Amino acid sequence: MSMLSVRDLHVSYGGIKALRGVSLDVEEGEIVTIIGANGAGKSTLLNTFSGFLKPVSGSVSFKGEAVGRNPTRIVKAGVCHVPEGRLIFANLTVEDNLRLGAYLRKDRKKIAADLERVWVLFPRLLERRKQLSGTLSGGEQQMLAMGRALMTDGDFVLLDEPSLGLAPLLVKTVFEIVLEFRGLGKTILLVEQNAFKALKVADRAYVLEQGKIVKFGPARDIAADPAVKAAYLGVATD
Repeated sequence: MSMLSVRDLHVSYGGIKALRGVSLDVEEGEIVTIIGANGAGKSTLLNTFSGFLKPVSGSVSFKGEAVGRNPTRIVKAGVCHVPEGRLIFANLTVEDNLRLGAYLRKDRKKIAADLERVWVLFPRLLERRKQLSGTLSGGEQQMLAMGRALMTDGDFVLLDEPSLGLAPLLVKTVFEIVLEFRGLGKTILLVEQNAFKALKVADRAYVLEQGKIVKFGPARDIAADPAVKAAYLGVATD
């Protein structure tokens, strides 16, 4: 049984069909990436899984249970979502943002241990723990969003465009952190426009175009595909 299973998913915004018959699986311990152009439906897929959007038809199941439109229940099941644009609470401190990630938890000792783990993983956040989050740089805000996800103690992480708008050095750092997440026992579904970096860290990949999965397979095979090289990796093919 796959940890996440999506079958024949259709999602619409008004008259616009955002997802058209999407099916995919994510196994426990994997990093699976979804690549595609702007407007392909990548974020729509994650938002449907998180319970923010209602599908027209199809099914989404997590650990064998159907996923409905109840984000709180989905978080309790072990899913944490790092959204595009970070969506931190700008008027709260760094530490308060992190503690909000644990708002459903009661295990105080484990919360304290996880907070220490975040400080070790993101020492820059420790330096700014009492600083208002809205004053952080874009890269620091992305670190905060990822640290907040760790504070949920979920075992399945949805990452939506984590490198968007970041300088190249910070992009490298973000993808190193993705691998750190896997080292902590997390399963990851990664949506990313930086296809080159995403395919480097992923085990498997899906290519989403105009709401449909058009290719899937091991990440190394997708990266070697001539059509993918031409469309997403900036590599000319004969």
